[in-house]
Amino acid sequence: MSERKLLEQGLAHHRAGRAREAADCYQQVLRANGTQPDALYLLGVLAHEAGNHAAAVQVIQRAIQVSGSQPRLHEVSGLALMALDRLEEAEANLLRATEAATPGAFNNLGILRKRQQRWDDAVAAFERAVELNGAFTDALYNLGNAYHAKQRYAEAAAVLRRAVDSQPDHADALAALGETLRAMGRYDEAAPVLRKAIQLRPGDAQLRCSLAAVFEAQREFADAEECYRAALEIDPARYETQHNLGHCFFELGRSDEALDCFRKAEEGPSKALPRAMLAVMIPGAPKATNEDVLVAREAFAADMPAVEALHTSLPRGDSARIRIGYISSFFHRQNWMKPVWSLIAQHDRDQFELHLFSDAHESAMPEGYSADARDRYHDISKQSNREAAAVMAAQKIDLLIDLNGYSKLHRLPLFTLRPAPVIVGWFNMFATTGMDCYDYLIGDEQVIPPEEERFYCEKIIRVEGSYLTFDVSYPVPEIVEPPCVQSGRIAFGCLAPLYKITPQAIAAWAEILQAARGGSLVLRGSALQSSGARRYLTDAFAEHGIAAERLRLHGPAPHHQFLETYNEIDIALDTFPYNGGTTTTEAIWQGVPVIAFNGDRWVSRTSASILHAGGLSEFINRDLESYIRQAIQLAQDPSTPERLAGLRRNMRSRLRSSPVCDTPGFARRMEAIYRRLLDRA
Repeated sequence: MSERKLLEQGLAHHRAGRAREAADCYQQVLRANGTQPDALYLLGVLAHEAGNHAAAVQVIQRAIQVSGSQPRLHEVSGLALMALDRLEEAEANLLRATEAATPGAFNNLGILRKRQQRWDDAVAAFERAVELNGAFTDALYNLGNAYHAKQRYAEAAAVLRRAVDSQPDHADALAALGETLRAMGRYDEAAPVLRKAIQLRPGDAQLRCSLAAVFEAQREFADAEECYRAALEIDPARYETQHNLGHCFFELGRSDEALDCFRKAEEGPSKALPRAMLAVMIPGAPKATNEDVLVAREAFAADMPAVEALHTSLPRGDSARIRIGYISSFFHRQNWMKPVWSLIAQHDRDQFELHLFSDAHESAMPEGYSADARDRYHDISKQSNREAAAVMAAQKIDLLIDLNGYSKLHRLPLFTLRPAPVIVGWFNMFATTGMDCYDYLIGDEQVIPPEEERFYCEKIIRVEGSYLTFDVSYPVPEIVEPPCVQSGRIAFGCLAPLYKITPQAIAAWAEILQAARGGSLVLRGSALQSSGARRYLTDAFAEHGIAAERLRLHGPAPHHQFLETYNEIDIALDTFPYNGGTTTTEAIWQGVPVIAFNGDRWVSRTSASILHAGGLSEFINRDLESYIRQAIQLAQDPSTPERLAGLRRNMRSRLRSSPVCDTPGFARRMEAIYRRLLDRA
């Protein structure tokens, strides 16, 4: 057979994927003519395609020796050298290949430079490839990725759309376009693009995770859950996906499932993030015990890098007044911080010098609050922990009170620096910190019984009354008549965030509704702007026999309008095990009683603390069964509308005269505690 026929036959085998037959044809040519350039070139290409890169380099070098430098030879040699990680030699060859000004050569040069993280050079090479061939899909895809890496998202999206238009089934381009649109915050556009990529590559777990991330960004956690589950079915060893699935469960109130996911994620190579989430959410997981909370938080604390305290022993300041430091990221959240601002407003400035360390970018002062001119305000929002601690130490703070707790994980290491002689946790604390640097936690007799102190690293201090004593100093809606007076049916409600509404709470509320003779349930929260969250809740209640029409689900609203939702509610139902705090105080201030029960941990007794101090102990039950029974009895009792109407008429005056709103007395009691703690230091 002639040389030309053998080459044609070999090329036909080559194109059909019959590598062995193609190689045999090329070898026959070379046995007859060892310097035949086309045979050498094609044999080199075949070797490179088969993964025999070293052999490819040798063959192509022979071709160059016998036929001289040719761009096509240098291109194959460059690709083989790049596969061998001989990048400098590869670049020299690919540069020679671009002398032919072919789009493929520039695309390959761009790939090499991308691998070297030389993004500007990569962009230039890909741009040249696209300039030479505007329909070159792979070059468009590569250019889009390079733009994305340079955070030139608008250009990336435009180029990737061209790639997809050129080749609609290019799954990589679709995936890259979806990721770029996600980075731009164009989630509604990203989702269908990623769905199409998944249709083309149904076994790609990462694509499903990308789509889930889009849903998470939209706070569509139910849809994100579905995607993460599918990804884990494909690849069960994706520990990061386990973590992300746990986050979705947490946001949906399915805390026990979240707990399981974070524990699985903790088995992976990166333990810090799942341990952090475990530490944050575990007090609200129904199946967790006080011992579990302690262990999880101690494990998180053990992961913190060891630091040397600024001072091994800080003396008391030399001021005649005691210097108190309050640190918070939420001073501006007036409604949530009611107990804090109520205390600050009542402090005796002749005896105490107040320092507010604000970790929020917003102003620390809520609207309408008149600051005392003697108070000191410190913006630490842009400071590191060490810088902030140095500021506190320089102010000679005597007693530092953390109001954040686990709501701001990045600030917890600050306290290990010991910027004050005494460090106390209060307000947003409802479990141990697990950290040795906290000296005390302040609670009350309702939330921490003596037998549970063994589950705390800190010494427990109990203030008389409720540790969440509050005053409402900002405009709120007027109290109106309970809706059941007109309707004759009880409307239950809960305005707590969805992450507190556990499956156990849903089951209990469904049981109440089953017996409530046409009663309804009103829920409102930011999560309920999500169609997935609303669908999740209606499906969850449907499983317990409660039809969707008995649920009234409202999304977020400005705070005054949010509080007006209590006009639709006769009786509020507390969440468990993670009780309402702000939610409970707002409900009773709007005249709506809250049915609660004493749980098995601090976070499960917060409402009991508020209700007891507010003179509403008749709504505190000893357990879940009596909680359900009281709600049903009230719904079935024909005298309930009249009773609730009377309660509403007198609620605010009743609260104002109770210990829960005795903010001057609370301030004196807290100040006495502060003095006592400093005397011990």
